[in-house]
Amino acid sequence: MTEQRVHPSGKPAGQPSARICVAAVAGAHGVMGLVRLKPFTEVPEDCVAYGPLSNADGSRTFKVKLTGQVKDLLLARLEGVTDRNQAEAMRGTRLYVERSALPEPEGDDEFYHADLIGLAAMLRDGTVLGRVQAVYDFGAGDTLELTETADGKPLLVPFTVAVVPEVDIANGRLTVEPPDGLLDGEPPEGEAEL
Repeated sequence: MTEQRVHPSGKPAGQPSARICVAAVAGAHGVMGLVRLKPFTEVPEDCVAYGPLSNADGSRTFKVKLTGQVKDLLLARLEGVTDRNQAEAMRGTRLYVERSALPEPEGDDEFYHADLIGLAAMLRDGTVLGRVQAVYDFGAGDTLELTETADGKPLLVPFTVAVVPEVDIANGRLTVEPPDGLLDGEPPEGEAEL
Protein backbone atom coordinates (compact mmCIF):
# COMPACT_ATOMS: atom_id res chain seq x y z
CA MET A 1 0.00 0.00 0.00
CA THR A 2 1.48 3.37 -0.98
CA GLU A 3 1.55 5.94 1.80
CA GLN A 4 1.30 9.68 1.32
CA ARG A 5 4.01 11.56 3.21
CA VAL A 6 3.09 14.57 5.30
CA HIS A 7 4.78 17.27 7.34
CA PRO A 8 3.22 18.66 10.54
CA SER A 9 1.65 22.10 11.28
CA GLY A 10 -1.61 24.17 11.09
CA LYS A 11 -3.41 26.89 8.92
CA PRO A 12 -6.65 27.83 7.12
CA ALA A 13 -7.77 25.49 4.31
CA GLY A 14 -6.99 26.20 0.70
CA GLN A 15 -4.09 28.53 1.30
CA PRO A 16 -0.53 27.79 2.28
CA SER A 17 0.37 28.81 5.80
CA ALA A 18 2.88 31.66 6.09
CA ARG A 19 4.47 29.89 9.06
CA ILE A 20 4.91 26.18 9.80
CA CYS A 21 5.10 24.64 13.27
CA VAL A 22 8.28 22.56 13.42
CA ALA A 23 8.55 21.77 17.15
CA ALA A 24 7.01 22.26 20.58
CA VAL A 25 8.65 22.72 23.95
CA ALA A 26 7.94 19.63 26.06
CA GLY A 27 9.46 21.04 29.25
CA ALA A 28 12.67 21.94 31.05
CA HIS A 29 15.77 19.76 31.27
CA GLY A 30 18.09 20.37 34.22
CA VAL A 31 18.61 23.70 35.95
CA MET A 32 20.60 25.65 33.35
CA GLY A 33 17.72 26.62 31.03
CA LEU A 34 17.77 23.73 28.58
CA VAL A 35 14.43 22.67 27.09
CA ARG A 36 13.18 19.39 25.68
CA LEU A 37 11.82 19.84 22.15
CA LYS A 38 9.32 17.57 20.43
CA PRO A 39 10.25 17.88 16.74
CA PHE A 40 7.61 17.70 14.00
CA THR A 41 10.00 17.37 11.07
CA GLU A 42 10.74 14.18 9.14
CA VAL A 43 14.37 14.37 10.28
CA PRO A 44 14.09 15.51 13.93
CA GLU A 45 17.18 17.74 13.91
CA ASP A 46 15.84 19.66 10.90
CA CYS A 47 13.42 21.50 13.19
CA VAL A 48 16.23 24.01 13.83
CA ALA A 49 17.83 23.93 10.37
CA TYR A 50 15.76 26.68 8.75
CA GLY A 51 16.67 29.69 10.86
CA PRO A 52 15.30 31.29 14.01
CA LEU A 53 12.02 29.95 15.42
CA SER A 54 9.17 32.04 16.79
CA ASN A 55 6.18 31.46 19.04
CA ALA A 56 2.61 31.13 17.70
CA ASP A 57 1.82 34.84 17.50
CA GLY A 58 5.33 35.75 16.30
CA SER A 59 5.97 38.03 19.28
CA ARG A 60 9.12 36.15 20.36
CA THR A 61 11.92 34.84 18.17
CA PHE A 62 14.51 32.34 19.36
CA LYS A 63 17.87 31.23 18.06
CA VAL A 64 18.01 27.55 18.94
CA LYS A 65 21.07 25.38 19.52
CA LEU A 66 20.65 21.63 19.85
CA THR A 67 22.72 20.09 22.64
CA GLY A 68 21.63 16.45 22.72
CA GLN A 69 18.74 14.01 22.72
CA VAL A 70 16.66 12.20 25.36
CA LYS A 71 14.53 9.35 23.97
CA ASP A 72 12.52 10.88 21.10
CA LEU A 73 13.00 14.49 22.30
CA LEU A 74 15.79 16.90 21.44
CA LEU A 75 17.62 18.94 24.07
CA ALA A 76 18.06 22.56 23.10
CA ARG A 77 19.10 25.95 24.34
CA LEU A 78 16.74 28.79 23.38
CA GLU A 79 18.39 32.19 23.24
CA GLY A 80 17.22 34.25 26.23
CA VAL A 81 16.14 31.23 28.32
CA THR A 82 18.79 30.92 31.03
CA ASP A 83 17.30 29.02 33.98
CA ARG A 84 14.91 26.20 34.81
CA ASN A 85 11.99 28.51 35.66
CA GLN A 86 12.20 30.24 32.28
CA ALA A 87 12.55 26.88 30.52
CA GLU A 88 9.56 25.43 32.38
CA ALA A 89 7.50 28.53 31.50
CA MET A 90 8.11 27.66 27.84
CA ARG A 91 6.37 24.25 28.21
CA GLY A 92 3.73 23.84 25.50
CA THR A 93 5.09 26.66 23.34
CA ARG A 94 4.82 25.73 19.69
CA LEU A 95 7.76 26.92 17.59
CA TYR A 96 7.33 28.10 14.01
CA VAL A 97 9.53 28.89 11.04
CA GLU A 98 8.67 31.00 8.02
CA ARG A 99 7.29 28.78 5.27
CA SER A 100 9.52 30.51 2.72
CA ALA A 101 12.55 29.04 4.55
CA LEU A 102 11.29 25.47 4.03
CA PRO A 103 11.61 23.38 0.88
CA GLU A 104 8.48 22.87 -1.18
CA PRO A 105 6.98 19.39 -0.79
CA GLU A 106 8.42 16.97 -3.32
CA GLY A 107 5.96 15.38 -5.70
CA ASP A 108 2.20 15.13 -5.74
CA ASP A 109 1.98 12.84 -2.70
CA GLU A 110 3.80 14.95 -0.11
CA PHE A 111 2.09 17.66 1.93
CA TYR A 112 2.67 19.81 4.97
CA HIS A 113 0.17 19.01 7.72
CA ALA A 114 -0.67 22.72 7.68
CA ASP A 115 -1.93 22.39 4.10
CA LEU A 116 -4.28 19.54 5.02
CA ILE A 117 -5.81 21.03 8.18
CA GLY A 118 -9.17 22.60 7.36
CA LEU A 119 -9.69 20.89 3.98
CA ALA A 120 -13.19 19.60 3.26
CA ALA A 121 -13.23 15.80 2.95
CA MET A 122 -15.74 14.53 0.41
CA LEU A 123 -16.76 11.40 -1.41
CA ARG A 124 -16.43 11.20 -5.21
CA ASP A 125 -20.14 12.04 -5.55
CA GLY A 126 -19.61 15.34 -3.70
CA THR A 127 -21.04 14.22 -0.34
CA VAL A 128 -19.16 16.09 2.38
CA LEU A 129 -17.82 13.78 5.09
CA GLY A 130 -16.34 16.49 7.28
CA ARG A 131 -13.32 18.71 7.63
CA VAL A 132 -9.72 17.74 8.40
CA GLN A 133 -9.08 18.71 12.01
CA ALA A 134 -5.72 17.01 12.59
CA VAL A 135 -3.15 14.63 11.10
CA TYR A 136 -1.79 11.88 13.35
CA ASP A 137 0.81 9.17 13.04
CA PHE A 138 0.07 6.39 15.52
CA GLY A 139 2.90 4.28 14.07
CA ALA A 140 1.15 2.66 11.11
CA GLY A 141 1.13 5.67 8.80
CA ASP A 142 -0.65 8.99 8.76
CA THR A 143 -4.32 9.26 9.72
CA LEU A 144 -6.66 12.20 9.15
CA GLU A 145 -9.12 13.17 11.87
CA LEU A 146 -12.32 14.53 10.34
CA THR A 147 -14.70 16.66 12.38
CA GLU A 148 -17.94 18.44 11.42
CA THR A 149 -19.25 15.04 10.33
CA ALA A 150 -22.95 14.29 9.77
CA ASP A 151 -23.28 12.44 13.10
CA GLY A 152 -21.04 14.89 14.96
CA LYS A 153 -18.50 12.19 15.85
CA PRO A 154 -14.88 12.47 14.74
CA LEU A 155 -13.91 10.08 11.94
CA LEU A 156 -10.38 8.71 11.47
CA VAL A 157 -9.37 8.11 7.86
CA PRO A 158 -6.12 6.41 6.76
CA PHE A 159 -4.14 8.90 4.70
CA THR A 160 -3.09 6.57 1.91
CA VAL A 161 -3.34 6.95 -1.84
CA ALA A 162 -6.00 4.21 -1.91
CA VAL A 163 -8.27 5.94 0.63
CA VAL A 164 -7.44 9.59 -0.20
CA PRO A 165 -6.66 9.51 -3.93
CA GLU A 166 -6.98 13.27 -4.53
CA VAL A 167 -5.81 16.26 -2.53
CA ASP A 168 -6.79 19.64 -3.99
CA ILE A 169 -5.28 22.25 -1.69
CA ALA A 170 -6.03 25.14 -4.04
CA ASN A 171 -9.77 24.37 -3.87
CA GLY A 172 -9.74 23.41 -0.19
CA ARG A 173 -10.79 19.77 -0.48
CA LEU A 174 -9.72 16.17 -0.68
CA THR A 175 -11.48 13.07 -1.99
CA VAL A 176 -12.05 10.03 0.20
CA GLU A 177 -12.77 6.54 -1.10
CA PRO A 178 -13.61 4.82 2.18
CA PRO A 179 -12.82 1.13 2.65
CA ASP A 180 -15.70 -1.13 3.66
CA GLY A 181 -16.89 -0.40 7.17
CA LEU A 182 -15.18 2.98 7.60
CA LEU A 183 -18.37 5.01 7.43
CA ASP A 184 -20.65 2.63 9.32
CA GLY A 185 -18.37 2.04 12.29
CA GLU A 186 -17.67 -1.59 11.34
CA PRO A 187 -14.08 -2.81 11.15
CA PRO A 188 -12.77 -3.28 7.59
CA GLU A 189 -13.28 -6.74 6.12
CA GLY A 190 -10.80 -9.23 7.54
CA GLU A 191 -10.16 -7.25 10.75
CA ALA A 192 -11.61 -8.44 14.01
CA GLU A 193 -13.02 -6.09 16.61
CA LEU A 194 -10.81 -5.63 19.66
